Amino acid sequence: MQTSMTKGNPFPLILKFMIPLFIGNVFQQLYNMADTIIVGRFVGADALAAVGATGNIMFLVLGFAQGLCTGFTVLTSQAFGAENYPRVKRSVANGILLALLVSIGVTILSVASMRPLLHLMHTPDNIFEDAFTYIEIICLGTIFAVYYNLFSAFIRAIGNSRVPLYFLIFSACLNVGLDLLFIIVGKMGVAGAAIATNLSQGISAVLCLVYIRTKAQVLWPERGTWRINSSDTTQQMAVGIPMALQFAITASGTMIMQSAINLFGSTAVAAYTAANKLHSVMTQEMPAMGQALATYSGQNYGFGDSKRLHQGVRAAVIIELVYSVLAAVLCVLLLRPVIGMFFGNAEDSAMIAEMMPWASTYVHIAVLFYIPLSLIFVFRNAMQGCGHGFLPMMGGVVEFFARLLVAVLAMHFMSYPMAVFCDPAAWLGAGIFTAIAYIFVMRQVEQEIHKAGDNPISSHA
Repeated sequence: MQTSMTKGNPFPLILKFMIPLFIGNVFQQLYNMADTIIVGRFVGADALAAVGATGNIMFLVLGFAQGLCTGFTVLTSQAFGAENYPRVKRSVANGILLALLVSIGVTILSVASMRPLLHLMHTPDNIFEDAFTYIEIICLGTIFAVYYNLFSAFIRAIGNSRVPLYFLIFSACLNVGLDLLFIIVGKMGVAGAAIATNLSQGISAVLCLVYIRTKAQVLWPERGTWRINSSDTTQQMAVGIPMALQFAITASGTMIMQSAINLFGSTAVAAYTAANKLHSVMTQEMPAMGQALATYSGQNYGFGDSKRLHQGVRAAVIIELVYSVLAAVLCVLLLRPVIGMFFGNAEDSAMIAEMMPWASTYVHIAVLFYIPLSLIFVFRNAMQGCGHGFLPMMGGVVEFFARLLVAVLAMHFMSYPMAVFCDPAAWLGAGIFTAIAYIFVMRQVEQEIHKAGDNPISSHA
């Protein structure tokens, strides 16, 4: 099923499109959480800390590749909104070929640099080898993550957010099953968790590709389109590179934050890991809204309707203000039960009690800044959907320097509360920046639409 987002009331249209994305994002977080829960319960706290210590590196490696590939699909949504279907097919073929080059390059670079990077982040000695094993295997599976995200984004670009959800639910269940098989039965430790993640994402990618071939013919490239097109490459890279750099810059900032937290030992790292997993689940509606708004903005930019762009952003802001408050309350209430999920034995109760102060400090500080965090996704993705990637990328720069400043202070004063304030400081700074940038970019968008005769993407065909 494909849906045009260029007609109808934006509020229910965006909400209806966003909900499957939200559910999908939560499932993705849950099967990522399954790695840490099963590792924590059946391998131990040090193994849990090892997996957690690599989370920000994984975000850097996979986020860069996925950001680049997601940028490739913006042209697809714009062409679909303009009803330029030959351009849709051509952009898909070009994106698939570019993604292959990206996957190879990112895999080689990440595998070669992983051990020095873990040392640079002050990874504790007692968890270093497990951390290296886990992230090295994840990096070797970069191509699976890239193509799953690319194919899912192509399907969403034509207004279908349900099918990627179905494949993700299947993949999440498969990942949990493989975790149990490799870790409990196979005694493979953190390596088993990483292999399970790669396999589940690879299968999801294949299922998405089969769906595109059989059910979404508007996306399937014609035989003559399977080549690198210079015009499409220029436009896709113009959006994809800033999106990839934005992910990389943000991830670099979170790695600096992780370096500060690592100084407080493996117990603090394990507690932060568990609390951060809860935070990630509770805030998955926010990137889902961003994904929905990117598709909405891309289609309406292609259609040439700047008024609907503004209406959609206003609807998204209202939804985010309400959700941010609800997520903050739930995150605080669910913290202790979630910490308990990571350990299954009675003798671990003392360890849970030791971890709670570290975990609650992070959560109680973070939830106070959920509103600016949510608005980052609204304004950033609205701009990216219209093909403007530079200022959203600069928002990532603001995040980076905010985290860097606070992390340096935290390491200097050896203050854990200041270390976990790195995230909220970044959200506040980037939220203000992207709101201002959005106003500036939308003025440019209105001029582009007017200049192109109300159908900007058609003029580039």
